[in-house]
Amino acid sequence: MRNGQRKYPGGSAVALSEAYDTALLDLDGVVYFAGGAAIPYAVEALGAARAGGMHLAYVTNNALRTPGEVAEHLTELGLSAEAGDVVTSAQAVARLIADDVPAGSRVLVVGGEGLRVALRERGLVPVDSADDDPAAVVQGYGGPGMPWARFAEAAYAVGRGVPWYASNTDLTIPGTRGIGPGNGAAVEVVRIATGHRVEPKVAGKPLPPMHRETVLRTGAERPLVVGDRLDTDIEGAFNGGVDSLLVLTGVTDVAQLLAAVPEHRPTYVAADLRGLLTGQPEVAADGDGGFVCGGWRASVSGGELVLDGTPGEGADVMDAVRALCGASWSAADAAPGAGVPGAGKVLALLGV
Repeated sequence: MRNGQRKYPGGSAVALSEAYDTALLDLDGVVYFAGGAAIPYAVEALGAARAGGMHLAYVTNNALRTPGEVAEHLTELGLSAEAGDVVTSAQAVARLIADDVPAGSRVLVVGGEGLRVALRERGLVPVDSADDDPAAVVQGYGGPGMPWARFAEAAYAVGRGVPWYASNTDLTIPGTRGIGPGNGAAVEVVRIATGHRVEPKVAGKPLPPMHRETVLRTGAERPLVVGDRLDTDIEGAFNGGVDSLLVLTGVTDVAQLLAAVPEHRPTYVAADLRGLLTGQPEVAADGDGGFVCGGWRASVSGGELVLDGTPGEGADVMDAVRALCGASWSAADAAPGAGVPGAGKVLALLGV
């Protein structure tokens, strides 16, 4: 069942690491925290998945660092990654530009070294000024120290009609001190300065160029997207027509998951990356308006989610979440204008 038609999470009789040949892993919120420390169980789970034959590919919208730098960090965490295991939105947008302009063209760069390396890989020449006769302008996240003059150069070139590209349009990016402005916010600066007359071509998740780049670089035949964000990772899987696993170690919480629109509904749900190493229990409609998973049954009554189960006696809380997804998603689809069923009471009961 394609993600867009999903009424409840799917099941798998075998471990996901056996059912799929390649895990397309987001980084922030999935493998490590914003500060760079590994998320609990991530290193051990990924090591076990690799040992069982699963290929691991690390896919990130962040265009700042080069694949080599990302791989070095992952190796320091204990994951033994190489540059070829990392796919960035910088690489995806560089391919997009190379498809549109002649080889050897100059490209005005507003971003970091990861973007410059990706452009050179495609035979393009990074430049810094609108007066350098660029054939394209590209924006990627350049870190908090990006000079204001860089946005001005982009605005000058875009205002003259130079084609405009963006690695991604994530409005925010997590950091050690909180949530900061991402590349999407920087794109808005140029858009405003040029009078909102043009839109950039965007490569990153959730759009198809990122999925294409990932598949081309990994050779995945049965890929599984693994992420923590509904609007990039899971929607990207939806747009690519592939299955996905949402882990609850990052941005998305259970309340947001239960309210997910069809294109944001993952195929599978797990607490963390240990979910790769197990099968996924089936969620079943019981014919009486309820959805059952493990020792739990979820339904909607009076506009509110209702959950029956036996917490603390072998009933997996994630099974409860899966059953609740079935009840909430199905109710939202059956009455599109009625809103999402209330979930506050059951989530308080579960402590999630």
